[in-house]
Order: sequence, then C-alpha cells, then structure tokens
Amino acid sequence: MTKVGRLLPPVLVGGIVAALWQWWVTAFDIPAFLVPSPLLVARTLLVDWELLSGALFVTLKVTFLSLVCAVVLGVAVAFAFVQSRWIETAFFPYAVLLQVTPIVAIAPLIIIWVQSPTLSLVICATIVAIFPVIANTTLGLRSVNPGLASLFRMHGASRWQTLMRLRVPSALPYFFGGLRIASGLSLIGAVVAEFVAGTGGTGTGLAYQILQAGYQLNIPRMFAALVLIAATGVALFVLMGALSRRALGGWHESALRTSEEAA
Repeated sequence: MTKVGRLLPPVLVGGIVAALWQWWVTAFDIPAFLVPSPLLVARTLLVDWELLSGALFVTLKVTFLSLVCAVVLGVAVAFAFVQSRWIETAFFPYAVLLQVTPIVAIAPLIIIWVQSPTLSLVICATIVAIFPVIANTTLGLRSVNPGLASLFRMHGASRWQTLMRLRVPSALPYFFGGLRIASGLSLIGAVVAEFVAGTGGTGTGLAYQILQAGYQLNIPRMFAALVLIAATGVALFVLMGALSRRALGGWHESALRTSEEAA
C-alpha cells in the first residue's frame, strides 16, 4: 500500500466526522460557548495564531526537553539493570512507583521545591515519560538470541563487546517502541504539569491558554488549543515512527516487513 493509500482512510474519516460535527452544530443551533463548530475553531486558530503559536512553542520546548531527559536517564538505568540482577531487583519497583504515582499528586511539590518554572515542568514531564523507556529498553537488552549469546561466550567476547554488538542491536526495536510511547507521555506530562502550575505571563504553554479560555468562556479558543495539542501528539508519533524506520530499515525484520507491506 502506498503512502497516499495509508493516509486516505484516516483523512476521510476525519473529514466525515468534521462534516457531521458542523452539520449537528448548525442544524440544532448549538451555542458556540457550548460546542463551537469546526469552521469557528479553524477561524479562531487563524485569528489567535500569534498567541497560540507562542504557547505551542513553550509546550513543545518542555515536551522535547523532558523526552531527551527520559531517553538519556531511561537508557542509563536500563543498562544498569542489565549489568546486575541485584540492581534491577532493588530499584525496578521504584521505577514502577514513579509510573503509578499520579503526577498531579507530586507536581505541586516539585513546582514548590524547584525555583525555575521551566525546569519544574521538565522534571514533572520526565517522570511521566521515563518508565516506558526503562521497561522497553531493559526487556530488549535481555531479549537476545540464546544461540548468539552462546556464540559470543564461546569466542571469549567481553561483557562490553556483548553489550554493544549483541544486546544493543537486539534492543533497538524495543527501545523505539518505548520511545513512541514516551513521546506521547512527555506531551501529556508537560500539559498536566502546566495545568498544575497554572502560572501566567508571557512564557505560558497551551494548558494555561486552555485554563484562561475556560475562565473567559472563550470555548472556540479552548478547542483551538486542544486541536494544537492533538496535532502535536500525532506529529510526535509520526516522527518517532519515521525515526524508527530510519534506524531499523534495511537490517531488522520488523522494518523489512513494514517495507514489504508498504510495497
């Protein structure tokens, strides 16, 4: 299936949903302060683009910084877990604890303890996004072919050689799977942290614009900000997928299978 063939079904579905939404709002005369029409949301995006684009940049900055931190720290922790079962047994429950603890419960403390607003938001979003990187990378580093592992031992490969030439290539598909999840979670963490912080000023993200729009009953602007957040999430997922295909294409069976299906 070609790229156009893969894009056409979701675009058609989106167009049908938007058309039904527009018809419903127009036919039943739904007030804009309850549910704005898609055309009004699009018009609001254009009119308020200067305000919303600045907020989008702030949210993107926090999202990408937290994603980088989650990847660096998550991969380092996964490498440590693989080197020692004792380390994994001792510390993995705390990684799970970070995952299951609602960020809204600890974000106020982090915002109070950390003086820099941006740094506090990055820390909150990193906590949300780091677990998939740790879990997937650890699983990938341990999911090596037993026959290849025996071959490396038979030839006297060191632990470092086994790690870099066997475990890391085997873990890449798992890592990129975790990266796709972490990219979305970093955006969610950034938005949730902005909601909790609730600070105004010029350096505010989309979450603050949603809060302000709600206070002012400017529902079209609220929907416009939500559309930007959703579009950002989709763009991040597509970007991580393209990065995965770029890294795995030509040698890993998952990327080769995807290429054959696309053809």
